[in-house]
Amino acid sequence: MIKLRFLSLGAGVQSTTMALMAARREIGPMPDCAIFADTGWEPAGVYRHLDWLETQLPFPVYRVSAGNIRDDLLARRTERSGNFITVPFFLKHANGKEGIGRRQCTSHYKVEPIRKKTRELLGVGPRDRIPAGSVEKWIGISVDEIIRARLSSVKFETHRFPLLESRMRRVDCLQWLRDRQYHIPSKSSCIGCPFHSNAMWREMRDSDPEAWAEACQVDAEIREPIGREFRRAEMRGQQFMHARRVPLAEVDLSTAEDRGQLNLFINDCEGMCGL
Repeated sequence: MIKLRFLSLGAGVQSTTMALMAARREIGPMPDCAIFADTGWEPAGVYRHLDWLETQLPFPVYRVSAGNIRDDLLARRTERSGNFITVPFFLKHANGKEGIGRRQCTSHYKVEPIRKKTRELLGVGPRDRIPAGSVEKWIGISVDEIIRARLSSVKFETHRFPLLESRMRRVDCLQWLRDRQYHIPSKSSCIGCPFHSNAMWREMRDSDPEAWAEACQVDAEIREPIGREFRRAEMRGQQFMHARRVPLAEVDLSTAEDRGQLNLFINDCEGMCGL
C-alpha cells in the first residue's frame, strides 16, 4: 500500500513538465508533495525558476540539503575537513596516466537528503523498517534519456516514470511548456559539474558570467594540495572540471562554425557517421 507519493524535482525541463502536468491533472493521481535536493551550487536561474514553480503547484515543495558542495570542495583543501565526498572530476596523474574520480556527490547531496525527508514524511526513524512498496517516487526521465531509468535500490520505494508512460521526449516537454506559456527552465545541475558539455560551458560563459567566473575559480583551486584527500591513491595528481584536463578558463569552447568549418561536410555527411 502506497503511503507517500512524491515527485523528485530537479527544476529542469523534464521534472518541471512532470510537476505541471500533475498540477493540471494530466497525470495522476496527485502527488502528496515534491522534493528538491539542493546542492547549494545551482545557477541563480534555477532558484528563481523554483520559486516561480512553487506558486504553480497545488502540493508542497520541500527543499532539502546535505550542505553546499562548492563550500565542501574548497574546505577539503585543508586538514580541517572530515567530510570526504568525491566528485567525478577528470584526473591527470603524476605518472602521465589519466582517470576520473569516483562519483559520490549524487548519492550524498541528492539521494540521501531526499531519502531522509521521505522517512520524516512517513513519520519513521532512520533505522525503522518501512514496509515494501510504501513510497512511490516520480522521476522526470524522458524517452531520450531512458537509459537513466532504473529500479529503486530500496524495497520500500518504487520508481515511476510518467514521461516515459506518456512517450515524451525532451523536445516534447519543451513544446508542452511553450504551448501553455509556461517558463522554460534552464538545465538544472551544479555550476561546476564535470558532465557539462561544451555547449553548456559556452552558454554559462556567454550568458552567466558570474557562474562562469566561479566555476573557473573552483576549477583552479581543486588542483591545489588538499590535505588528507590529496594523499588518497585515486586523487594523487591534478583534478580538472573539463575532460581535456586543462584549466577551464583555457579550454577552447569554440564551435565548428566559429572555426570556419560549418560547411565542411554539408554535401557528404547524413549525420550518421558519429562525428
